[in-house]
Amino acid sequence: MGPKTPHSTVLSSKEEAIIVAFRKHTLLPLDDCLYALQATIPHLTRSSLHRCLKRHAISRLPEIAGDKVAKKPFKRYPIGYFHLDIAEVRTEEGKLYLFVAIDRTSKFVFAQLHEAANVKSAVGFLQALIEAVPYTIHIVLTDNGIQFGDMPSRRTGPTARYRLHMFDRICREHGIEHRLTKPNHPWTNGQVERMNRTLKEATVRRYHYETHQQLREHLEAFLNAYNFAKRLKTLRGLTPYEHICKAWADQPRRFRYDPTHLTSGLNT
Repeated sequence: MGPKTPHSTVLSSKEEAIIVAFRKHTLLPLDDCLYALQATIPHLTRSSLHRCLKRHAISRLPEIAGDKVAKKPFKRYPIGYFHLDIAEVRTEEGKLYLFVAIDRTSKFVFAQLHEAANVKSAVGFLQALIEAVPYTIHIVLTDNGIQFGDMPSRRTGPTARYRLHMFDRICREHGIEHRLTKPNHPWTNGQVERMNRTLKEATVRRYHYETHQQLREHLEAFLNAYNFAKRLKTLRGLTPYEHICKAWADQPRRFRYDPTHLTSGLNT
């Protein structure tokens, strides 16, 4: 006969308590729990974690009404396809605009805070992104804001075609294809919209900042932690930085320089 009370031969009761409390508090999926808990419980494996959650009847996350929608397959692209967007944030000193870019493939995130959301800021952000990323950017996807292009109603006019929007000029100079979302279809750029929400929840929605500089410093620290330490299920347990290094080994022709020497953060 087996034990009357099932228990783990790998995990201590204290470690099981940590796992249960973490799962109930965060409601993270199995793999995300594994990556987060392995720093505290190094010998934790996916199978032992799954068995622990099953023993405590929390192996399945609660379903939320309206969560299940028909999903279309996400088209795969080589590294270097960036989604760009702008969000508004505030500190005690006033309003700032958060420019965010996320690579569709490597999930590398680059962000900057600007005091204005205009063409000059958008162009400066794009140039900084091109400089910060060690590989070639081949596509950027933005919404139809005037920071990124002429209004849809004027885009095909002779003046617009002749002078070319400044953002498009920078794209053309660097061989980047600039794609725009369909008007009134913001979900087309959902990947960067979700990252905007993540950055806000980690900063301005959780903490009070007396100065813009405090927010800038915290944002930079979060981005470095995300790009270098956040293990993502969509990357099969790799961090964005590790995925970039793997891409460098597999596709070096896409890179401008070797990214493996970058240790303090791609965002600096």
